[in-house]
Amino acid sequence: MDNDVSAGSTTTIVGRLALGVTLLAFGLGYTDLIDGVTAADAVSIAHYVGGVALFVAGLLALRDRDTVTGTAHTALGALWFTWAVSAGSQVSDNAAGLFLLLFALVALSLTLAGGDRLDQGAHGLFTVGLVLLAVGRLADSGALAKAGGWFAVAAGAVAWYAATAALAHWPTALPRRAAGRGVTATG
Repeated sequence: MDNDVSAGSTTTIVGRLALGVTLLAFGLGYTDLIDGVTAADAVSIAHYVGGVALFVAGLLALRDRDTVTGTAHTALGALWFTWAVSAGSQVSDNAAGLFLLLFALVALSLTLAGGDRLDQGAHGLFTVGLVLLAVGRLADSGALAKAGGWFAVAAGAVAWYAATAALAHWPTALPRRAAGRGVTATG
């Protein structure tokens, strides 16, 4: 599939956009890149875009019998919704760390589920980000939380690219070399 674009269904594209925007907002809040912007500022996006819109896109994908996309979008939608409605609640660092670790297990399952390489990449980066955020919360380490935020930003960028590539017909795979080409022996 050298420069082919696997567009997927409309619900896949909408879900990827919703996930990408949510991950970018969430991750940037942890990076301290933008002065005065924190993860708490991503609550509205996580609630409506990451929670409601992603969940609905997942239900529509399941209706279309797209099990991998439907499962990914509904599971992540439910988790984003839960994170958003519980934000601001007074919970211990251990409880927050545990929630993030459970969230990471879901993202790991989605990474291992197969499907599109870009989706797997986004889920894999998100898994690493969530583990770093969880350990950062459990160990009270701002540096680990910041690193986790950067992984979430990278995951959001991959999800956004996957959606945009499908819409704009951009490549989603690097060209492959023919077997045996590229290295020549002299002599």
